[in-house]
Amino acid sequence: MVGVTLVNSPARGGGCVRKEEIGPLTRLKHVDNMERWLGALPSADAPPIGRINVTRPIGRLAIAVAGALLATGLTASAAQAEGPEQIVNGTFDNGHAPWWGTANITLDSSSGQLCAGVPGGTTNPWDVIIGQDNVPLVSGETYAYTFFATATPAKVAKALIQLPVDPWSQYLSANPELSVSGNQYTYTFTSPVDLPNAQVAFQIGGSADPWRFCLDNVSLTGGAVQEPYEPDTGPRVRVNQVGYLPKGPKNATLVTEATAALPWQLKNSAGKVVASGRTAPRGVDVSSGQNVHSLDFGRYTKAGTGYTIVADGETSHPFDIGEGFWQKLRTDALKFYYTQRSGIEILDSLRPGYGRPAGHAGVAPNQGDTNVPCQPGVCDYTLDVSGGWYDAGDHGKYVVNGGISVHQLMSEYERSREPWTLRDGTLDIPESRNRVPDILDEARWEQEFLLSMQVPAGKPLAGMAHHKIHDQTWTGLPLLPHVDDRLRELHPPSTAATLNLAATSAQAARVFKPYDRAFAQRNLAAAKTAWAAAKAHPGVIADPADGNGGGTYSDPDVSDEFYWAAAELYITTGDREFKDFVLASPHHTADIWRERGFDWGNTAQLGRIDLATRPNHLPDRHRVRASVVQGAEKYLATQKAHPYGIPYAPSDNVYDWGSNNLVINNLAVLATAYDLTGKERYLDGVLQGMDYIFGRNALNQSYVTGYGEVASKNQHSRWYARQLNPDLPNPPVGTLSGGPNSSIQDPVAQQKLQGCAPQFCYIDDIESWSTNELTINWNAPLAWISAFIADQDRG
Repeated sequence: MVGVTLVNSPARGGGCVRKEEIGPLTRLKHVDNMERWLGALPSADAPPIGRINVTRPIGRLAIAVAGALLATGLTASAAQAEGPEQIVNGTFDNGHAPWWGTANITLDSSSGQLCAGVPGGTTNPWDVIIGQDNVPLVSGETYAYTFFATATPAKVAKALIQLPVDPWSQYLSANPELSVSGNQYTYTFTSPVDLPNAQVAFQIGGSADPWRFCLDNVSLTGGAVQEPYEPDTGPRVRVNQVGYLPKGPKNATLVTEATAALPWQLKNSAGKVVASGRTAPRGVDVSSGQNVHSLDFGRYTKAGTGYTIVADGETSHPFDIGEGFWQKLRTDALKFYYTQRSGIEILDSLRPGYGRPAGHAGVAPNQGDTNVPCQPGVCDYTLDVSGGWYDAGDHGKYVVNGGISVHQLMSEYERSREPWTLRDGTLDIPESRNRVPDILDEARWEQEFLLSMQVPAGKPLAGMAHHKIHDQTWTGLPLLPHVDDRLRELHPPSTAATLNLAATSAQAARVFKPYDRAFAQRNLAAAKTAWAAAKAHPGVIADPADGNGGGTYSDPDVSDEFYWAAAELYITTGDREFKDFVLASPHHTADIWRERGFDWGNTAQLGRIDLATRPNHLPDRHRVRASVVQGAEKYLATQKAHPYGIPYAPSDNVYDWGSNNLVINNLAVLATAYDLTGKERYLDGVLQGMDYIFGRNALNQSYVTGYGEVASKNQHSRWYARQLNPDLPNPPVGTLSGGPNSSIQDPVAQQKLQGCAPQFCYIDDIESWSTNELTINWNAPLAWISAFIADQDRG
């Protein structure tokens, strides 16, 4: 765990002291992250620190840790025997040895502080470093790490204590905000290793303009007391901080020690009480560890802004009663995709503050995506796989995650009752006003990429799809796409990727037919080719260890992808081959409505929903439609039993990576049931479920950027990285965070959230890639569900 105190500035850190619920790490986006958690692989974003020239020899840094221990004879007890202070010359009273700096700076300690002029025009934080080597650490020891630092003008730096050789594992990673007047910073962390030669490093590169950095009073001492991380959860009354529909359900949660019902009041913006009632005690919620009450103010229907709930001496965050925010979110959630695009300049005129050059377009220093080779030994050709969406906060592009994402965008268009709301010109993208709905133009940007990943005719595994394309090794952050200089590689084809291509291409064939018949035909041909290739190679599974430079997305069971692809091909073509496959699949009659919801690795639900809602002649279609309603009833029951009204409650009480996405996908099942039956309880379930996403949760936190009084804004990203570089933006308004993840795989989450109850396993920090990532497949259901709600007449 790690804590930090900033003297003369707001306190940082604090912790979850709650029952530990660390569950099985299954079906993770990045299987390699689990291995990193266990110490087998490097940090996902560890940059190549120390691999550049410095002002003193660094050859000894390449010594392996085990070898160093043997060579020096230093043991844990010896490290302790060196005394409490581990930093040599941290006060700079006698020069600055043994501190070192990279070759592009000159160290100056003549003032009694260690200062350096930092050059402008560098790209990465690690382009400029000041550090000290051979700092001993003892496994299990808790250290206090303090320093005084200034920046002229103010800047954000990175303070690291890490392994000095590849894989550069970080034991402390902090991003202090440095001021001109300076502050004393204090961090605490517990070392997970015995290490005689850890490296203390300050990464201060990545600024367009020159600045001056000064450092003093650097100290690292053992025997510290670890301060628990305690998140600021604000008022104990939890509400949907965005708003409620006038004629929809309106629920809130009160966190309290009281066991008997309590009075509550609804106040308008003028402070007048407009409704009142009593809470309903719900006991201890296992997902948060809190004793809670529920309260219902659904009878109040007057639209307005600035409402608050008062209960047990607490006043909630303000919220609105209205409906306009759903129309706005429908647009914002889709606009996210334009700034995720690869291979095209992002125009600042279309997204003010987010403009950037085209990424991976083959312009130096990019090696580009226009002529990408395979990993060694995989193939003897190159492909132009430019375009598409960057998957998440990294620069990788993955067919299985792109598949579910583009599918849900096309499905949003297919199910819309008000297609004019998705018309041409609504998203302000370069293709606007081309007489094609903007949502389809955006989907096409990704679908074209998926088509480009198909193995060419005449080559081994022809017709299959390469699983992914990304950098040869991990990059650090921040790093804008156009300055990424790593080699890009195609990874081996997989059956899962091939079936994703077959499913989305079959769907695209029917969706795009009214607008571009040639593109529709091209997709249908690709879908049939991919289907045949998958049947010929049904067991080609992505390597779960192929995680250097990008996520693995390995999936050992592709029977659900076969079902989904067959369903889409049958809906589009009506061919008997696909109908027979659908009817014979065990997924067709199984209860596929998992308590955890569907995602990129569980896609049978996509096929079932489309078979229930898209016109087709399946002989048991009535049963298929009924099964969707049965799934919705299951999620309604879960929601009703949950004190926070969430349709997601894993029986092992372990929240998954990207739990917010699973919550919303479960709501999509409720929404589909409403489309099929018109029964209001399913719509009410959808609305109540979104309360959790917008702040009715244990953390009192909205997980959508720009929506709510307290909203996520530091999602893990290499180019929406304002937390690390004030010259860069936060993620766009309408960006969903992955949300609580019990397995807390990243170092920041592990340091701060150990023992967290599921709902508390989240931190809005750019370095917390396991709890706070953004991805294309998480914004897709957000866009889908917001469009569904915006279509309803519940004003």
